[in-house]
Amino acid sequence: MARMVLILGALTAFSSMSIDMYLPAFPQIAGDLRVPPATVQFSISAFLFGSAAGQLFYGPLADRYGRRRPLLCGLILYVVSALGCACVHTGEGLLFWRVVMAVGGGAGMVISRAVVRDLYDTSEAARMFSLLMLIMGAAPILAPLAGGQLMLLVGWRGIFVFLGVFGLLSLGAAAAALPESLPQERRVKQNFAGMAALYGRLLRNGTYLRYAIALGSVAGINFSYISGAPFLFIELHGVSPQHFGLFFGANACGLIGASQVNRRLLRRYSVERILNSALTVNVIAALLLTVAGITGVGGFPVQVLLIFICLSMTGLLYPNVTALALAPFVKNAGSASALLGTIQYTLGATAGALVGIFRNGTGVPMTGIMAACGVLAWCAILGNQASSRCMA
Repeated sequence: MARMVLILGALTAFSSMSIDMYLPAFPQIAGDLRVPPATVQFSISAFLFGSAAGQLFYGPLADRYGRRRPLLCGLILYVVSALGCACVHTGEGLLFWRVVMAVGGGAGMVISRAVVRDLYDTSEAARMFSLLMLIMGAAPILAPLAGGQLMLLVGWRGIFVFLGVFGLLSLGAAAAALPESLPQERRVKQNFAGMAALYGRLLRNGTYLRYAIALGSVAGINFSYISGAPFLFIELHGVSPQHFGLFFGANACGLIGASQVNRRLLRRYSVERILNSALTVNVIAALLLTVAGITGVGGFPVQVLLIFICLSMTGLLYPNVTALALAPFVKNAGSASALLGTIQYTLGATAGALVGIFRNGTGVPMTGIMAACGVLAWCAILGNQASSRCMA
């Protein structure tokens, strides 16, 4: 059990590791490649869009061929592309290899969710997703700190070499110790037309789609923060790249803590009740954060506190929304997980890109988009609950 949790946690952490580790090196990358800072910032959105597209393929492949083979192929691609990022000399090259890196890393994210759905019911799955977040949440703490130190020792290219090594170790662990969770008799044989038809059915499932939009909006909160945080902390408020990781890590601690509180709350309360409370707190904090960003009331400390509250609430939102979204799907868990991830990362990437597009020398684009994402998630969940009441 512990070994599986560690492996699945590492696979789930691919996105955080791949994004958070090189954040402190943004100014150095821009200077070395002689590109505007916005180009380096857009590499986050490029990664997210690549991840969104790549996950669409892994789901049906995992439903047809089992979980292990697509996973191992994706991890090999991740290792190669991480080394490609380390060798680039142009902004275009960085964006290209980041997309390829995302496609490879998407295998871990899709298949880890599918494995959990294969093995657990809704409540147990929510607890397992919370447990995985304990490992996944360590990435935003350790990655920026490690990235800042690696930048000093070996430069920004060494960060991507480290990510390649991380991918290689994950590949070895998955090959040696991750069992196949989808038996032969439960595999789905379908061609590309069948894949498209299945995705069409999922998109027409209103309950599933609203949960997917909610999860994507929660991702939007995180990715708009990730996209805007280097500017807000380092450039606007003078935090050093090395100390930036401390602020980033503190917010990750809040997310981890909330995800572990979620495991205990699930013993007493329903998934839906926890979700409602977390959404309400998140929306209130995000709206106050926007007001603080516009007016400057309370200054930097108040913004840091409200950001902490917003991101902590996502530790309750992620596992519960994911478990509810995947609960009805036993036969096509891989495809449902893949489309869920695609919508999640598409909305998250869009939110992150909007922060860059509306950049105006203040923190308002980041805080405003975080608030908008929180409101959208709240509306999607309320829509599902209203639909359930009508059906009852």
